[in-house]
Amino acid sequence: MPLFKMPDPELIKKINFKAPETWVATWFGCGLMQPAPGTWGTLGGLPIALILLATGGKTGLAIGIVFITLIGLWAARKFEVMTGTHDNSMIVVDEVAGICITLLTSTLSPLSIIVGFLLFRFFDILKPWPISYLDKNIGGAWGVMADDLLAGIFAAICLWGIHYYALIG
Repeated sequence: MPLFKMPDPELIKKINFKAPETWVATWFGCGLMQPAPGTWGTLGGLPIALILLATGGKTGLAIGIVFITLIGLWAARKFEVMTGTHDNSMIVVDEVAGICITLLTSTLSPLSIIVGFLLFRFFDILKPWPISYLDKNIGGAWGVMADDLLAGIFAAICLWGIHYYALIG
């Protein structure tokens, strides 16, 4: 199996690169990067999450999560209609919302951010129950977003526990 896999050329032809929903759904092109577009999307979401956390605190980040989730639902729905696919790997705005949720329990220390990133990717990739249930049983835009929102919650709980027990600062 090759490490680098190009997206289906027929699918690429369906994408309107002038449409704002394309750029929101792919988080400004992060979802077009290969391999592992979900990881690229998560990395692409870190700057906005950290800016919101640093400037607005937990409240600012929470407001950002609501906004990103709402705009993500809109973009995912439009992208699915545009491409005729469901939960396409190019859609990574859901990863952005998930990493933002994770960082609700983070500090601004680099170690806390890295551990949060790794925890979120762990839950997003492995999808333990009930994350896997949401991934398989919810359709449409909510189906795109829900599993990553829950992966973010799971990662946030773990990160909170790590901080609570002073395993990292």
